[in-house]
Amino acid sequence: MPTPRCGPCASVCDRDFSADAELLRAIADPHRLTIVATLARSAEAVCVCDFTEGMPINQSSVSHHLAILRDAGIVTSERRGTWAYYSLAPDVRDRLLKALDEVLPPKRRLKRAS
Repeated sequence: MPTPRCGPCASVCDRDFSADAELLRAIADPHRLTIVATLARSAEAVCVCDFTEGMPINQSSVSHHLAILRDAGIVTSERRGTWAYYSLAPDVRDRLLKALDEVLPPKRRLKRAS
């Protein structure tokens, strides 16, 4: 005998969200969000020393978070002498919005029978 259902069957999304999850996982940390927000608001590249001075974490933790963001293609870096300067990747806003749109598309409204 079949198990009684709570309502109509839902159609479970069968899309592979691996790439979206990887991108969102990279920013899913308060310190990394602070870095991304800082870079998004800066007209110029930001020196790693600014993050080290302005965040409540040590230099190795700042470097760790920047490496995660760089590996995910969210930030780019440029060496200037002994310092590294960071910027947002040019396409990161579009990539994040696309990932969110894939996960949270506009709701389809069901037409009611009259």
